[in-house]
Amino acid sequence: MAKKVGSHETTDQIAGKAHETVDKTAETAGKAEEYVREHAYHADERVREAASQGRERADHVLERVKSHVCGNPLMSIGIAFIAGALYSSLMRRR
Repeated sequence: MAKKVGSHETTDQIAGKAHETVDKTAETAGKAEEYVREHAYHADERVREAASQGRERADHVLERVKSHVCGNPLMSIGIAFIAGALYSSLMRRR
């Protein structure tokens, strides 16, 4: 006589497989999340470092310009005047 497979037994097998699949997926997703978080943290560090270097360079250039303007005030006024006149001339042509 053939043994009749109960519906609960089949349901339990399917549920077990589903749980295994969910567990594997959760483990993979957890590893992916760690990977993304770690790389995002390192990218954030690199961006902050680049921004800091950019600010340092801008401050250095600003100090050089200030020093030049203070050391050569008449030449600086002349350069500013010529630059303004050229800019105005170019903007009128548009």
